[in-house]
Amino acid sequence: MDTKRELNERERDILKSVIQHFIASGKPVGSRILSKERNQRISPATIRNIMADLEEAGYLVQPHTSAGRVPTDMGYRFYVDNLLESSCLNSSDQELINGRIFTPDSQDNVMERISQAISHATNNVGFVISPSLGHSLLKHLELIHLGDSKILVITVSKSGLVQNRIIRIDESFTQRELDQTARFLNENYSGYSLLSIRDDILKKMKEDKALYDRFLNNVILLCDRGLIDEVAEPDVDIYLDGASNFLGQPEFADTERMRSIFKTFEEKNRLVKILNQCLQARPGQGVRIIIGSENSLPGLREYTLISSPLTIHDRNLGSVGILGPTRMEYGKAINTVDYVAKLYGQILGADSGSGEAARL
Repeated sequence: MDTKRELNERERDILKSVIQHFIASGKPVGSRILSKERNQRISPATIRNIMADLEEAGYLVQPHTSAGRVPTDMGYRFYVDNLLESSCLNSSDQELINGRIFTPDSQDNVMERISQAISHATNNVGFVISPSLGHSLLKHLELIHLGDSKILVITVSKSGLVQNRIIRIDESFTQRELDQTARFLNENYSGYSLLSIRDDILKKMKEDKALYDRFLNNVILLCDRGLIDEVAEPDVDIYLDGASNFLGQPEFADTERMRSIFKTFEEKNRLVKILNQCLQARPGQGVRIIIGSENSLPGLREYTLISSPLTIHDRNLGSVGILGPTRMEYGKAINTVDYVAKLYGQILGADSGSGEAARL
């Protein structure tokens, strides 16, 4: 395959048309459709020759001898990188997303509303990977003794995200001690992350040895023993919405393929690991697009992952994104992820002066 030569203007135009038609219909695109679209200015025979050249170069493939062509992963990549016109999300889609995220009477938490908004706007699976517990900005914390060396930790972040987690410790705490610890943290460290709380207390203990007592030692101990364990899978969570959007798409007529992706969705811890591995394979800021075979994991090589990680002041605040078939409306999907990521940043305190964040 000659994959290094530059495409001329006519080849770029035909490739763009094939991809746009295939995205819209899900059916192989023939030369007659493209010729009619150009009012016969280019004959079907000429277009067939161009499509054959694009196939030889690796951008298109012909599923059957008598069928038209469909894009390859390489074709989609060229389309996204070179042919997709830059634009912003239109105002009606912005209003739709805002209306779903900033719903005052919703019983769902903000992460669920964000994943629902992404799914509804794109007809794909929308996902949100929550910030790690250690980096979330604390609004309120409760510690509940469960017995058997187990403590239930309930944290409410500034964004309104509620996370429940059970930690196990060897030391013995009474409920009174846990209440004192939680009250101390709530009164003195609201707006801090658990990581910064631990660091601040350690700093103060070094400055004044008198502060090193059992009470503050308990605070440090609880922060270290699970509250900020960034390695553990339960430290983050994933919110998914829109898996049913796959049901009506021709790519999922194969029941085995459908069963496989739904099984992946059910195993949330595994899915978090898969998505994080894919995202780490494409370093850099902003919206990341990983198409089909570019995915390092076999289970996602028939899908496109569009995601925007949120890192502010070296703090990992999770990510938002879309998972769908390689045949998707890329322009709208990219704009949606970019727009929602900016709202997500405002909600999590990246822009404390944001009017939208204040409405939550």
